[in-house]
Amino acid sequence: MPELRERGRVVSAPGKVILHGEHAVVHGKVALAVALDLRTFLQLRPCEDDRVCIHLPGVSVKRSWDTSSLQALCRGFAADFDGPKSPSAEQLDTLREFAGIAAGASAPESLATLAFLYMCLAISSKYGDVPSVDILVWSELPTGAGLGSSAAYAVCLAAALLMACGAISCPLKEGDSTARWTEEELTLINSWAFQGERVIHGNPSGVDNAVGTWGGALRYQSGEITPLKRVPTLRILLTNTKVPRSTKVLVAGVKEKILKFPAIMNPVLDSIDAISQECQSVLEVMPANPSPEYYPVLEELFDINQHHLNVIGVGHPSLDRLCRVTASHGLHSKLTGAGGGGCGITLLRPDTSPLAVEAAKRDLCACGFECWETNIGAPGVTLHHSSSLNAEVLHALSES
Repeated sequence: MPELRERGRVVSAPGKVILHGEHAVVHGKVALAVALDLRTFLQLRPCEDDRVCIHLPGVSVKRSWDTSSLQALCRGFAADFDGPKSPSAEQLDTLREFAGIAAGASAPESLATLAFLYMCLAISSKYGDVPSVDILVWSELPTGAGLGSSAAYAVCLAAALLMACGAISCPLKEGDSTARWTEEELTLINSWAFQGERVIHGNPSGVDNAVGTWGGALRYQSGEITPLKRVPTLRILLTNTKVPRSTKVLVAGVKEKILKFPAIMNPVLDSIDAISQECQSVLEVMPANPSPEYYPVLEELFDINQHHLNVIGVGHPSLDRLCRVTASHGLHSKLTGAGGGGCGITLLRPDTSPLAVEAAKRDLCACGFECWETNIGAPGVTLHHSSSLNAEVLHALSES
């Protein structure tokens, strides 16, 4: 494992937010997903004693296995692992039994362990022996908030395991602080991350892992994912209302409204579709012409879409409050994801004063919300030298 000889290398992948098109995307309309610069970090080290170790402090997992026992398990169904493809029910049952995970267990720690074992064995059987590695994962992303935390985890695992098995290069050269893989290697990382997402979610769209892999922004419509060529990095506030919601119930509610009032609801979906397309056009021209005139357009699209999302029934008093609080500071917000609570995003112009941002954050936190100042349009999966990581990340990786 020559790539791992030098300690201090870390893989990271971004989370995601839906900028526009949530719910409408279920009905064949365009959605825009963007990479969120709250990241998941994976530290990959060689393990000295022929073991595979995984430590996920965020979900209280600390497990290790002999490489020989994993290798034996690998041989047991190696013929099934001929590249990235859906895990079978039989494979997952075998892995559950091996790891002592109860059938039907859906707790994050069970699914994270299962996804790791599946990806480790599948990648090893395709590209060589089970590598003796020590993996530690720490994330800035809250789990269960619709921000792509499981996909960021799967993307980091895919990149780390493929690198450990020699299936992709170690792109970090002497003197580099960060590096990214070739387009071909990113495609391989994405395809394996998608299988990890399948272990966790069953039937994911593939959007979250694609955002985690390529970063930036992408367009999603009727199963087709298209990365946008160049997009600006935009400053946002991300706010978690901490109000729990069921995506399934909200999606069913929208469908019911469309069936009940088709002549009223279908034009709303068409308008949301037009907002996504207009926003895409603006984002694509901004990098070459970073004029301040685009920000009022983006803000107005936020406002219109938020009203539409209330019309289709996925708003919530907590999100109304979020929008009122930020509007009192001259800022524009909308829900992101399923709605009914959950998270909202607030656009910050380049000239938004730090005082206004701090005041908005203070007022949002006073509502009992959790708030982060971050960016969207962030880079996708990245390999870091430890010297490029901030103090908080280094501390988390050394303390865990």
